[in-house]
This record gives sequence, C-alpha cells and structure tokens, in this order.
Amino acid sequence: MHVMVLGAGLSGVTTAWYLTQAGLRVSLLDRQPGAGLETSFANGGQISISHPEPWANPGAPAQILRWLGRPDAPLMFRPSRDPAQWRWGLRFLLECLPARTHRNTAAIAALAVWSGQQLRALRAQLGLQYDQLGRGILHLFYTQAEYLKAHERARALRAFGIDARVLDRVQCLALEPALAARAGTLAGGIHAAGDESGDAHQFTRALAERLAAAGATLHWETELLGLEAAPGGDIAAAHVRRADGSSEVLRADAWVVCLGSYGARMLAPLGIRLPIYPVKGYSITAPVSNPALAPSVSLTDESRRIVCSRLGERLRVAGTAELNGFDTVVRPERIAAITDWVQAHFPGAIDAARAEPWAGLRPATPGNVPLIGRSARANLWLNTGHGTLGWTLACGSAAALAELMCKRRPGVDFPFLDAS
Repeated sequence: MHVMVLGAGLSGVTTAWYLTQAGLRVSLLDRQPGAGLETSFANGGQISISHPEPWANPGAPAQILRWLGRPDAPLMFRPSRDPAQWRWGLRFLLECLPARTHRNTAAIAALAVWSGQQLRALRAQLGLQYDQLGRGILHLFYTQAEYLKAHERARALRAFGIDARVLDRVQCLALEPALAARAGTLAGGIHAAGDESGDAHQFTRALAERLAAAGATLHWETELLGLEAAPGGDIAAAHVRRADGSSEVLRADAWVVCLGSYGARMLAPLGIRLPIYPVKGYSITAPVSNPALAPSVSLTDESRRIVCSRLGERLRVAGTAELNGFDTVVRPERIAAITDWVQAHFPGAIDAARAEPWAGLRPATPGNVPLIGRSARANLWLNTGHGTLGWTLACGSAAALAELMCKRRPGVDFPFLDAS
C-alpha cells in the first residue's frame, strides 16, 4: 500500500517513519524546502509529559477575564469576524467543564506517557542527536497560593503514572542553581524527572534524513492545492504545485493529514469539519553568554505560562497563546515580555542582542486532545490537532496511527477516531 503523508512537521515526519517501519510504501509532501520549518521550528523544546491538563479547565474562564487588556497576557483573544474562531471559542468554554477536563486530561496523560516510551526507543534505535537533555522539567510557582496546590497536583500526576515530586525553594535551587537571581520570590516547584527537552527542528530534520535513507519519497517545495475525491467517496488524488510553478496530480492508496492549523481548511471542501483553530505561540532563541548563569533543567513558570529549555549553547524561551487567526506576524510587545522574563530570571545568561524571535501556529482542538485515526473518508487518516503538546505527543501519536492503519489496536488507552 502506498501512503501519502501530507505535512512534514513533527507529526508528519514521525508518521511517515513509523509507517515505513511497518513495511508500507510512503511518500511525504510539504510546501517548505525541508522538514520542521513551520510550527515545529522553534517551539519551547519540552517533552512535557507532566503537563497533561489542557488550557480548557474549570479555572480558565476567570483567568482569561483577568488577563483581558494585558499586552503580556499568557492567553490573548483577538476577536475577528471569522465564524470558526467563535465556534472554537464556544467549544473551548464547553471543554472547561470539570468532567470534560478530567476526561481530556486522562486521555492526554495516557498518550503522553506512551509517547515518551516511543521517543526513547526511537532515539536508542537510531542514535538521534538533537541537543536533548534528560534532566526533567521543573514547574515553578511564584505565589504561595499556587504552591499550596502542588501536592494535590503531584498526586494527580502520579495517579496517571507520571513521576512528580514537590520541592521547596531550597530544593529547587539545589536542582537548578541558576534560579538564584529570583530565589526570594520563588515559593517552590514540582520536578518531573521523566520529562525531557530538546530541539524539535533538529529531531525532525534528522528523522527525515533517516526516512529518505529508508526509501521514502520526499516531495519538498510542493504545495498542496486540494484533494480530489473519487465517486465512491475515497480520496483519489492530490493536486499540487511545484516550486517552478508547474502543476501535478499525485496519487496514493491512503492519505494522512498532518497539516497543522491548515488541515481544517484543506478538508472543509470535502465536508470534513475538524475542530482545529490556530493558537499562536512565540519564542526567542539566544546564545548562552555565561553557561554558569543559564539553566540546564527545563523550566515552566506556571504563573506566566513561559517555558525555558537549554539547547546546547542556546537558550530557548517560549510562551503565550494568541487566538488571532492565521496571523504569523512577530509582535514586538509579545517578544519583549518573553525577553524581559529571561533577563529578570537569568541576568547575564544570554546574549539578548543576538536573540532570534519566532512565532508559529499551534493546531489546537478546544480540549487539546489530538485527532488520531480514520476520518469519514475510508482511505483518509488524521494525525493532527496536538496544540501545545506536539513535541510531547509526536512519537506516540505516529506509532499509534501506524498500528491503526495496519489494523492493530495501539497499546494505549486513548479515544482514537474510527469513522469507518
């Protein structure tokens, strides 16, 4: 069977890899000249198994109201006339109900734990190098009120099989001495030792190279214009445009949509409505100027929703979520909030003048639970909608989809799609 994977970010490349390993003939298509050049390019760098709770939770509506009007708000809603934005927003509020939040958290946690296992196995198998670190993630609390909830949260994580240990201020500093500059304001933290960090773009690019060596066909600089359905309902072909402007029709037996935020637009003409909307995130990547002052444990500031990962001799700091359609403009005020955070917490650690700003669109479902499985078209499959957890869930989602396409049940308790 010939499978065409649409999109070569983390989701698409890992999907193509696991399908190839399952013995299928695989082609991979992307409009960019290489792998991982859009949403996967400069994300926060965290494999954050310890963060399964979605943005949509019972406390989110009140929190969002408190953030209204703040230019540095962790979550910003920029209203538009796009009906899709409002539909997504209403469904987001629905997913904030306690029962739905618990269901979504359990599904994400199960997939995240399994995905971590798949990533470690894949890395051992291929010897991939991507500035990875296995020192865990330290979740930081800067108010006593947040810290008082840490034990309850750690117990909940352990119930999902996720290693989590509550640390006081002194223990946080012992684990990550670079936090000393803000030690006076730190209340404590949760350390998830099983979490990791690494450069998602390096990983995706390295895996794409292995994919080509394994015999997959890679269609770079090939823009997908639309999918053509046969009279019987299956997808028959893809209409594409090459870099030289020429048009072409590509055919395959099965198709996998890994198009990030653009998947919903591509499938709408086929009558397939995906509850995905782009949630814009920002990051900076800066050279480390003083290694002794820069953290090596990946960090999450729970108050500001900012994450920080050491990538070799670079520091990646990312954060914020912005609902503003398909806008990818890098807004200076959003970057300034991230840069100010770094300078306040780790003064002298980075060369801020050489920091590279970036913004990308995360493909988010209202409950942050990805769409994995068969669509309403028998030969059209989905692996998309991972939101803020694309790096965390990539290998597990792809391995699971390969199992499903080979008519096997994946070894993880997750609500996979099956519209057949």
